[in-house]
Amino acid sequence: MGKVASNKQINGTFGAVWVNGEKWMDVESFEAKVTVNYEDVNMPEDLATHKKMTGWSGEGSLTVKKVYSRGASLMANAVKIGQLPDISLVGKLADPDAFGAERVAINKVTFNEFMLMKFEQKTLGTEELPFNFADYDPIDLISA
Repeated sequence: MGKVASNKQINGTFGAVWVNGEKWMDVESFEAKVTVNYEDVNMPEDLATHKKMTGWSGEGSLTVKKVYSRGASLMANAVKIGQLPDISLVGKLADPDAFGAERVAINKVTFNEFMLMKFEQKTLGTEELPFNFADYDPIDLISA
């Protein structure tokens, strides 16, 4: 297998996120990951500890430049009345110089917190929105 040219490494500048179908143009960073949950399984006459998958959990974080009141607009009224909105995300990373693009749909999203207000003198504002999710679908992946 030959060397891969350095220009093929994906540049995050070409990432985008849609929240409930609306493209958020102020995204600073985005990540979503799946953690597989296991339980230990001991087998007779075997000193190794084996693993049995018992489920999975999804979590991530969306950080936006403070241009709009993203978290409060999406969550503040809903939290007060106890009716959380259905939220879905689509993340896309498509560097034109790379081998392809990635796209994933993330569904059954629950944001864990949101900022009502925060500021600091001489500091550009950002807002971090950590979340969990219970469903996902890879739409496009980059093959090796």
